[in-house]
Amino acid sequence: MDYDQLLSLIHHFGYFALFFTLWLGIVGMPIPDEVIVMTGGAVTVQGILAVLPAFLLTYLGVISGLSLGYVLGRCMGTPILNKLRRKKKLEKYIHYSEHLVQKYGNWALCISYFLPIVRHVMPYLTGINKMSYRRYALTSYSTGLVWTFIFFIAGRYLGNHVQEIGSLIYNYGIKLLSLITLGIIIVVIVRLTIRYKKAAGGDRL
Repeated sequence: MDYDQLLSLIHHFGYFALFFTLWLGIVGMPIPDEVIVMTGGAVTVQGILAVLPAFLLTYLGVISGLSLGYVLGRCMGTPILNKLRRKKKLEKYIHYSEHLVQKYGNWALCISYFLPIVRHVMPYLTGINKMSYRRYALTSYSTGLVWTFIFFIAGRYLGNHVQEIGSLIYNYGIKLLSLITLGIIIVVIVRLTIRYKKAAGGDRL
């Protein structure tokens, strides 16, 4: 699906096109969430949709899709995570999401919103880790409101450039994640090497 196809859906189904394309993002829609949200903002300038209902349906689509991940993680536990691990493309994102949870705890949910793919993996992990729904909703829904607002407003200013800019943000986010993951691996290797040398030095003493 590309920008023109998304516009066609919006022309046919109105506000609900924004909701369902974002809600289905949990199963991997072939168009970045950033592009969908910015398109929601862009069509309000064109007069296709009204601003307030378009924003509300976009926001509900974002949080309901991610909430589905939380519910699946909470109810089904590790089996669904193991199923995700079988997808080679997702494996590094799962590892990075687990690193975020270990390092930042609840704040990992806030950070994940601004990282492509990780934002969809994180709800599974929080559900599996039995975070209370109240805490999940407070953290995720408030951050989701800010994230949606930023990209929705950006779409109102970008107009016909939504596809290019949204895809650029998404692709650079992927590259950034790859660099961060590589950095984590290097740090772990260095620490293990130092630990091994210290242990070897102690044995010689």
